[in-house]
Amino acid sequence: MGFWGCYLVGRSGEPLIGHPALRDARERLTLREYRADGWQVWAHPTEPSPGSMTALADAARAPVLLGFVMDGVCVAVEAAAPYSGSWYACLGRAPMAARMDRDGMTIEDFFLLPEDAAQRAVQWAAESGHGVLEGPLLELLRVDWPERSGEELFFIFLDRLGIERLPG
Repeated sequence: MGFWGCYLVGRSGEPLIGHPALRDARERLTLREYRADGWQVWAHPTEPSPGSMTALADAARAPVLLGFVMDGVCVAVEAAAPYSGSWYACLGRAPMAARMDRDGMTIEDFFLLPEDAAQRAVQWAAESGHGVLEGPLLELLRVDWPERSGEELFFIFLDRLGIERLPG
């Protein structure tokens, strides 16, 4: 069994957990890493949810992102921004589809098609101040059976959104 957990990503000049919208999740959040330009990545257990990303984006007046890694093989992505709104995508489509099929649902019941998700990701990145290309995002969103772990896919996704790692 692989990693199960969430990564909460946001930008702030102060620790993100100090934000009032995260008051109820504060004790369960652990700093994973700082990234360039004030971006922070926090780890959170799967249950209970850290809350609504739309509410957090609205309250923080900034884009935020949540990646829910399931069994280390696929990731449900929830992104929100004050102006471009919220959207859902997945990384590792085939393992995600297999999980959903057990519950009688399809992947399209919850997640955007890769093409639509890539367009929304470009808008989200633009709202966060990053000009990114749709092609590399689309390539990642189209991966059916990933050769990398869900965690690795998520951190590659952050890179492609322009949320750069700190040097060193």
